[in-house]
Amino acid sequence: MKKEHYDKYRKLCLKIAYYRKLRGYTQEQLAEKIGKSVEHIKCIENVNIDYIFYIDIFLDISNALDVKPDKLLEED
Repeated sequence: MKKEHYDKYRKLCLKIAYYRKLRGYTQEQLAEKIGKSVEHIKCIENVNIDYIFYIDIFLDISNALDVKPDKLLEED
């Protein structure tokens, strides 16, 4: 990952965790909803810079959380 993208990546990962909790899902439940392992969700939410997730996973998470993709990318 390019260093200039780290802050945006970090904010995205934290928003995913925020909306997951807001919807009342555990990491395990979200992983099941998108057909990925709980390790995938943990890596994303822990902002594991060595683990970059793909746009299809991002869109699956957005759908599972019923949050528009642009909402996850908005600057607060």
